[in-house]
Amino acid sequence: MSNATARFDGGPNAAPRPMSAEEKKVIFASSLGTVFEWYDFYLFGVMAAIIGANFFTKLDPATRNIFTLLAFAAGFAVRPLGALVFGRLGDLVGRKYTFLITILIMGFSTFMVTFLPTYTSWGIAAPIILIALRLLQGLALGGEYGGAATYVAEHAPHGKRGAYTAWIQTTATVGLMLALMVILATRTTLGEKDFADWGWRIPYAFSGVLLVVSVWIRLQLSESPAFEKMKSEGKTSKAPLAESFGQWKNAKVVLLALLGLTAGQAVVWYTGQFYSLFFLTSILKVDAATANILIAVALILGTPFFILFGTLSDKIGRKMIIMAGCAIAVLTFFPLFHALTSYANPKLQAAIDKSPVTVVSNAADCNLLLNLTGTKVFTTACDVSRSFLANAGVNYDKIDGPAGTPATVKVGDKSVVSYDAKSPTAKDDKVRFEKEVREALTAAGYPPKADPIPIFSSNWNMLVLILTIMVIYVTMVYGPIAAMLVEMFPTRIRYTSMSLPYHIGNGWFGGFLPAIAFSIVAAEGNIYSGLWYPIIIAGMTFVIGMLFIKETKDIDIYAKD
Repeated sequence: MSNATARFDGGPNAAPRPMSAEEKKVIFASSLGTVFEWYDFYLFGVMAAIIGANFFTKLDPATRNIFTLLAFAAGFAVRPLGALVFGRLGDLVGRKYTFLITILIMGFSTFMVTFLPTYTSWGIAAPIILIALRLLQGLALGGEYGGAATYVAEHAPHGKRGAYTAWIQTTATVGLMLALMVILATRTTLGEKDFADWGWRIPYAFSGVLLVVSVWIRLQLSESPAFEKMKSEGKTSKAPLAESFGQWKNAKVVLLALLGLTAGQAVVWYTGQFYSLFFLTSILKVDAATANILIAVALILGTPFFILFGTLSDKIGRKMIIMAGCAIAVLTFFPLFHALTSYANPKLQAAIDKSPVTVVSNAADCNLLLNLTGTKVFTTACDVSRSFLANAGVNYDKIDGPAGTPATVKVGDKSVVSYDAKSPTAKDDKVRFEKEVREALTAAGYPPKADPIPIFSSNWNMLVLILTIMVIYVTMVYGPIAAMLVEMFPTRIRYTSMSLPYHIGNGWFGGFLPAIAFSIVAAEGNIYSGLWYPIIIAGMTFVIGMLFIKETKDIDIYAKD
């Protein structure tokens, strides 16, 4: 208890002082453990193709990818539930032991994949167990972030919470980089064949080492001084869920935190770090290795800005930095993604300008192409045409044609008649249609894939610059968010109250962004139209945040009981 007692020098009138050894240990242990949790969480996404090949073997490649992505999304879907379960536990029994439990669950569920038999050995039981482990990962992550952020913030002296919690904000980025590096090292050492056969298990096995290290470090920590003080005074909440969400005065703040902070922060984050990667590989057809290197370099260059903006928020406030990040993203996402096309695949940009593509069809045959789960099958000639073009990364316009005529894809002066996926000859018609469209696109200058981009070439440098700018937007909205969420809620229900809006914002608004954005691209025919989703959400957050969110940097969190 000596640490807890000594730490109560952190009120608004406390004199500035350097970071203590105990505070350094708290930040290091919390951040390192959270890095390991993100590493575990992202392994699945980075190796999705190999996971799908091993656990959804009986499905065709397209359906296999769909189910693999759905299994990945399951981890995002349950994060708010994890926030409720572990947030409540953290407010009842304490921060330290709760986020010790979360790392044990995350580490165990990831490490067990090392030994999980594939579909070939266990049949349908293999993917079922895999998805169950994925759900455990999502639950654990739902409790981890709120615990780590709350724990660090409650150890920080007044006037330093932004700087201290900013280290937690780097962990998702560092965890992703760690996953990429371990996978790349294993792949390079073993070769593609052995990696695909069995070597993919090694990164999962490595998580066992990370688990042991992080648990050992966290066992050395003491409980949060704010929680200890509240507990000693008998002021802990007896029903954190009811108090957080059943009382309007608290539930209103939770709702504002979601719509006025975390929703916009999440879409800016996922656009800058994940949708940009998807856009490069799936739409611009840049090879995966080059795209991963570009993103990794941008992340390395941008990561220090988490600390910069977290520290700056202690001086000028959290709100204005987050709102500025949302506003700048809204204003610049379109030109930045246009620039990505110009430097990553200039031939595609030239073809779009020179030979526009149109789909001519009766409007009644053209349905909404939103496909958020990836399981919907499109059958009309109009829908299969638009879906094929979207997956090929081709811009198109839709023009109404006369009723009773089949949909036609026009590439420049070349026309290709589409097909009905329900017809008896659909299989042969599909092969004919896709072959003719590809030939027409090639003749019009549409490249099947982007040309190689040499490292340190002018185009490569410009792509790194563009991606780094978007990562800096991420650091603006994400760097100060942990401190601000902690400061918005009283100590007795802080863990519960801040975790739910964070994980709904990041797990749902952000986690499903790539699927939603690509569905909009398929529906609208414009490769940039998916950006309307993050732009609208970030714009909403800017308006609500500016009107209804109050600055929090000067709040004394120890007084909020």
